[in-house]
Amino acid sequence: MVEKFADANGIKICYEIHGKGYPVVLIHGFGSKKESFMAQIPILSHKFKIISFDNRGAGKSDRPDIPYTMEMFADDIRGLMDFLNIEKAHCIGFSLGGTILQNFVLKYPERVNNLVLINSISKVPEGYGPEMFINSQLKGLELLKQDPVSAFWHGAKIGFYIKFRKEMEANPKKKFYGLWSVEGLIKYYKTTPPTPQDIKNLAYSLTTQNTFKRLKEVELKTLILTASHDKLVPKSLMLELHREIPNSIFKVIDKAGHESIKEKAPEVNKIILKFLEN
Repeated sequence: MVEKFADANGIKICYEIHGKGYPVVLIHGFGSKKESFMAQIPILSHKFKIISFDNRGAGKSDRPDIPYTMEMFADDIRGLMDFLNIEKAHCIGFSLGGTILQNFVLKYPERVNNLVLINSISKVPEGYGPEMFINSQLKGLELLKQDPVSAFWHGAKIGFYIKFRKEMEANPKKKFYGLWSVEGLIKYYKTTPPTPQDIKNLAYSLTTQNTFKRLKEVELKTLILTASHDKLVPKSLMLELHREIPNSIFKVIDKAGHESIKEKAPEVNKIILKFLEN
């Protein structure tokens, strides 16, 4: 699919459209880009028009050197939807993308039909400041420059469930579910990575995040997907989201880590499709 660029909220946003039907907007996580949904797009696009895009500071979208806020990210989504003449859409957010999506739906509830939040937070846990996150990300970025393969496996220890990770180590060329391979993921992470300044600008947005006290205002039908062994966003934090959002459905992906959208792609996709189609 051909990448295109939208003038939205004062920046250029790189996006792709896959499939036809009712629009579904995908919002990716921290330090990632639109291709992070590589295990969802081929399946969901059979039933829906999928819009995936690079957040500001990521991929091929503009990377203005200013501290980002959650409101900026929310306005970027609105700007992209306006550019594409999409009045309303289903929205799916993964990790930081789910956090951004909470801010978007609270500011522009009329632009969202159904909501899917995957491995996301409503507030930064106490004692976990942006500095810790920045330092961790910068170390990972430096390792990526020196040794992309080692950098991938270092991140995989946090992102993937141990049993699945061993299968990945044994079969780096294997096309899991016919959708992705370890070799493909390593190439993906090497392509248009964030800069140290991008990481700092992105991390600042976490200091502007705290939707927890307003989640009861979310009236939309919401699917909350968590992973049983997520080390970054524990199931307990996702359960808090479920308790606060009135019309929410809570599903646990068993024996999966933070990257559950890849390691348990068939199960995740089936749950999302059933939710959106209903």
